[in-house]
Parts: sequence; structure tokens; C-alpha cells
Amino acid sequence: MSAGRVKVTVGVCGGIAAYKSVELVRLLQDAGFDPHVVMTKAAEEFVRPLTFAAISGHKVITSLWGEDAGVVSEDDESSIEHIHEAQTTKLLIVAPATADILAKFAHGLADDFLSTMFLATTAPVIVAPAMNVNMWEHPATRANVETLRARGVKVIEPGSGYLACGMVGGGRLAEPAAIAAAVAETLGGGETHVPEAGPFGKLRAGCGAPSSVAGQSLDFAGETVLVTAGGTREAIDPVRFIGNRSSGRMGYAVAEAAKRRGARVILITAPTSLPTPAGIETACVVTAEEMRTAVMQRLREASIVVMAAAVSDYRVGSVAAQKIKRQSARAVLLELEATEDILREVVAQRVVGTIVVGFAAETEDALANGRAKLASKGVDAVFVNDVSMEGIGFDAEQNAGSFLTRDGAVELPVMSKAMMADRILDEVAKLRG
Repeated sequence: MSAGRVKVTVGVCGGIAAYKSVELVRLLQDAGFDPHVVMTKAAEEFVRPLTFAAISGHKVITSLWGEDAGVVSEDDESSIEHIHEAQTTKLLIVAPATADILAKFAHGLADDFLSTMFLATTAPVIVAPAMNVNMWEHPATRANVETLRARGVKVIEPGSGYLACGMVGGGRLAEPAAIAAAVAETLGGGETHVPEAGPFGKLRAGCGAPSSVAGQSLDFAGETVLVTAGGTREAIDPVRFIGNRSSGRMGYAVAEAAKRRGARVILITAPTSLPTPAGIETACVVTAEEMRTAVMQRLREASIVVMAAAVSDYRVGSVAAQKIKRQSARAVLLELEATEDILREVVAQRVVGTIVVGFAAETEDALANGRAKLASKGVDAVFVNDVSMEGIGFDAEQNAGSFLTRDGAVELPVMSKAMMADRILDEVAKLRG
């Protein structure tokens, strides 16, 4: 084990997403961990063990029957290698975790090194599944995942999008940065900042603040960041509502990135399907009025406000007390009234020195509309994106846009929302600095 570093075992299974595990190992190293790699036989068909050995600096374990199995190691710490690995690691992260390995883990099968080590270790275990969408949604896989959750295994849900098999849906491996952050949070309470990977896998350093943990930037230490996320809903009747397509992913990514970088984070979220982020103060709301109330109650605590929620501009003036029944050939007219302008009120009521960043989701003339919002709302910055572009913005894993200030614009190309969150915070840090 490398001196002063916490040992983490990375299990790599056979799937096209195995190449992302190379980036994961590098991210774990840069976060101050000592990653060791265990590969299944199928994984070797996608990435060669030498690749992981060159990056980690350790022998890659690929079989129960390796040359060292059953032989006392040089440091006399083990007599059976899988037991030694199980006893000395501080955490086992399996990424990608295939349907096969999930089934083995859930049913206690042990026919290779990784499945045997899983049964032998008492360290925390995290799995990041990746597979075809039909395999992921199959009742057998879902049952295995729930079994593992019930036994204390942390599951990092796969993302949705285009899969290597050509299908579209869930089953895509979570971003390596998100996986590395989960490892850091499990072992270190979430204090270690895991840098995001830039183009071609090159790691982008933090903003260079002197405060750090394991060599990583904690440039938001001492800040309280209030983030809004999700899409509000305005009732039409007891069963219907006016809503929007916001998934909440961008706001949640900003909240999690700020936490990794040392901030205290307050997340105010409208309805989403996302799990509540660990270690973040979270308030759940539904309507624009509830969002306004929650934001104004916590505003004076915040030194930075990031308004990423998609708040409805209108509500129904008179909500029906009972479900509106369909009337054949008759139109139903809804009278709408404007909702509260939360962003403008935040700017007016903020404590002197509080930075406020607005979001503008546009479908045409994005830059012009973003600049108009920057001027009319009085915010310090606006992140504007064109949500009409396929594959970015609403209900997507990726994003792209422009960070606008009074001094100019920073173009942010297509990247994962996890990476985009850190890039946005980089620009906020410049405003603060």
C-alpha cells in the first residue's frame, strides 16, 4: 500500500464501459486514494490488465489461481490472496458492475476472484451497474439490486441515453467523477474534492485555493451555497398540473460539486426522480410559491445563490376542487396568472456581497435573451443554454451553454452535467475572487 494513502479496490467487469474504469482509477489517485484493480476474465476482453497496472502501479489481479495464490506475500501479510485483498482494502467499488456480477453478489456465488473477495470483505461496497436497458429493467436484475441494497451495498444508479448496443434508455455507466465522489464521500464524509476529467481524459485542476484535503481544492470552504433545482408544478385540479421537463440534474450536480469543494450547501428542490444527496441540507417544494417561501427563509444564510430550478411563470388562477371531467367536443379554458419573480426578489433582498447566478433555458436567441435577463434581473451572472438542441439541457445527461457576466461571456461546450457544475463554480469563484 502506498504510504499515507487509503487502499481502494476497483473491480472491473466485462462490458464496453470498462474503458471508463481507467479514468476512475486516475481520479481516485488524484483524490488521494491508493487504487488496486481486480478484473474478471470478461473484462480482459475490453481493457488489458497492463493498462491498469501502468496507471495504478500495482499488479492487477485477474484470477483466483494466479502465481501468488496460496503463497505468503513479501510483506508476510497474507497466505491467500483474495483474503488478503479483502482484509486490507478500505472499500470495494465495482464499475462497471454487470448483470452477471450483481447476480453473483446477490446470491452469494463465488467462482472468480471478484465474487470471492466480495464475500470475504467487511469493507463498504459500492456497485455502479452498466448494461443493456432491457437487462437493467429485467425483474431479476431489479430484484438482485434491491437485495444488495438491503444488505448495505451502495448502488450508483446508471444514467440514461444512447447505449453501445444502439438502444436508448437506462443502463449507461455513471460518470467516473460521480463514482469517485461517492467513494470519497463513503470514506471521508464527502470532504475530498474529486476533480473532473476534461477533454481526452486530461484532469482539470481545481481553482488553486490554498485550502485542500488530499491535495484537492476546497476553494468553496467557508461559503454557504443555496441551490434551487427541479421543475415546479402548478395545480389545475387535484390530479393535473402545469409543469415542465426539468429533471433537476443540473441543480443537483451544482449542489454536489459545491459540497465536494468545501461549501455548506442548502438545496431547495422541486419534484425530481433523483435521490436526495447525502450530507446536503434539502428542502422539498412543489409550487413556485412554495419555492419562493423556502428560498426567502434561507436567503440570509447564503453567500452564493445558484437559481437552477425551472420555475413556472404562470399558475392557474382558480384551481378546480374536483377532477375536471372530459366534455366531448368542448374546450376547457384555463385562466393563468403570473407567479412570483423569485430571482428578482432574491437580488433585492440578498445580503450585501452575496453572489446570485440565474439560469435561462431558451429555445431561440439564447445569448440575446440571456443578456436581457442579466440586465433586467440585476444578477451577477446568468448561465444560458438552448434547450431546443437535442441531447442537452432539459431531461438530458449533458449540457452546454454560456456563462454571462457584465464583463463578457464564457462559452461552455457540451459536457456531462457533473463536469458542467464544476465549470460553473469555477466561474463563480472568479466572481468571488
